[in-house]
Amino acid sequence: MTAQTFSQARSHTEDTGIGSVRYTKQLRNLGLTATVSLFALLVLIAFLMPFAYGLSTAFKDKEMINATANGPIYPAEQSTFTYQGEDLLLFEVSVEDETRTLAMVDRTRRESTFIDPDNPDAGQIVWEGRWQQLDKVWEFSPRYGNFQEAWEGVDFPILLRNTLAIALIGMVGTIVSSIVVAYAFARFPIPGKRILFMILIGTIILPRQVTLVPTYALFAEIGWTGTWLPLIVPHFFANAYNVFLLRQYFLTLPRELDEAAMIDGASPLRILISVIIPQSWPVIVAVGLFHFVFAWNDYFEPLIYLLGKDNLVPIAVGIQDFNFIYDTQPHLIQATSLMALVVPVLIFFFAQRVFMRGVVITGVDK
Repeated sequence: MTAQTFSQARSHTEDTGIGSVRYTKQLRNLGLTATVSLFALLVLIAFLMPFAYGLSTAFKDKEMINATANGPIYPAEQSTFTYQGEDLLLFEVSVEDETRTLAMVDRTRRESTFIDPDNPDAGQIVWEGRWQQLDKVWEFSPRYGNFQEAWEGVDFPILLRNTLAIALIGMVGTIVSSIVVAYAFARFPIPGKRILFMILIGTIILPRQVTLVPTYALFAEIGWTGTWLPLIVPHFFANAYNVFLLRQYFLTLPRELDEAAMIDGASPLRILISVIIPQSWPVIVAVGLFHFVFAWNDYFEPLIYLLGKDNLVPIAVGIQDFNFIYDTQPHLIQATSLMALVVPVLIFFFAQRVFMRGVVITGVDK
């Protein structure tokens, strides 16, 4: 073997080894990706199963829920065939080694009589066996009337008005106050600013139940109980979560923009309105959505402060009261729950792009 031939063989061996290592690494990465994707899919399925059950139950009636206990998950009823003015149930019947869809005319414990819906004049077919073991033929049959009944039973327009008023007014208050506080922490040289910010963030660890008694005593003393004021006014004094989120976003914005505006004679308020806010819409939308969903789902505080004021309660309290009354009719309970989900889901669907940008808080290159 010449030196050139030996060199070529050695080079081929090295290339083969490198290719094998790359192939093994690709297989390993593919297996890891497949495992993570499968795990994420299983988590997603487990998370969506209650929603799927609620969606299916909302379109059923009480009889359909009992009938489909061992049948399809979707809203369905057993198919029928009208014969001589009578509705006959359809079953999957094995006749002469062939499974056919037949309509039951008569039934006994040991044998049943059927006719062929495609050719009813062909005569009756006698089938021996227990008819309870036959597979039923189902057809999709949703009950849209559940939503109208729930809409009227829960007085949904009043609850929707109350919830939107509480959520939207509080959202405006929390956005304005949180922007002002976060702007001060992000831009102004306040003495002891770091300590003050840590104290503000420390309030996050206080559970609502700890502050409930003193705040309720305060609101009762000034006569705010039985009104929306305890549910709205506190949000005009900022929130530690929202201030932290906004401050972190404001810190990513170049200070050169502020300095350029100051050279043009802009005041701090003008800088906030004309420079900071236009670049911070993603995080502002995220903060607004956080508060809106929180206010929409809030049950505990409205229940306490609006006790006995049925014309002022939001949708969370109203639906819970409806559930106590109609606890034996799960289809109506699920219908009201789906109607309560419509507004938050639509808002998140249309604002998801801006919302995700605000949560990720991408930096700005100087």
